[in-house]
Amino acid sequence: MEKGKGLMVDGRRWAVDFSDNSSSSSTRDIPDPPGFSRASQDQDDSTLSRQKKDAESNWKAQKAWEVAQAPLKNLFMMGFMMWMAGSTVHLFSIGITFSALWQPISALQGVGKVFEPYKDSKVDLLGPKLLFIALNLGGLALGVWKLNTLGLLPTHISDWVSSLPPAQEVEFSGGGFCLR
Repeated sequence: MEKGKGLMVDGRRWAVDFSDNSSSSSTRDIPDPPGFSRASQDQDDSTLSRQKKDAESNWKAQKAWEVAQAPLKNLFMMGFMMWMAGSTVHLFSIGITFSALWQPISALQGVGKVFEPYKDSKVDLLGPKLLFIALNLGGLALGVWKLNTLGLLPTHISDWVSSLPPAQEVEFSGGGFCLR
C-alpha cells in the first residue's frame, strides 16, 4: 500500500493512512528549524521546576515591593485632601485628619498579614517591610502635622495648666505668625 492513498476502512469511503512504514530515515535527514534543539525537549523536570520556582520567587519579590510602595499613593492623596480641608476646625477637616491618623495605624498593625502571601525562602521581605513601615509612619506624621495646624495638639503650657494664660499669636509685618 502506498503512503497517502485513500483506503476503504470500516465502511468509510475515504481514510488516509499517515503511518510511515518505509525503511528510509527521511525524517532524520531533515534539519531542525533555527532556534530548535532536541536537547531542549530532553531537559529533565527538575530544571523546569527550578526555573518555575525562580520565576515565582521573582514575581513574589516584585509584588512585595509594589505592596510596600502603595502607601506612597495614599500619602499624596491624603495630603491633598488635608490641604483642601483647610486649616479651620470643622467637621470635615477633623474627619479627614482622624482618617489620616487611623489608616497608617491600622496598616502598621497588619504588616505581617499584608506580606504573608509573599513569604518564600528565596524572597527577602525585610526591605519591602521597612519601606512599608516608613511610608506609613510618614502618613502618621502628616496626620499629626494636620492636628497641629488645626490647633488640636497641646503644644503650649497653657494647654495643660488651666491657670496659665493661653498662647497669643503675634503677626509680623513681613507676614507669618509666632506664638508668644
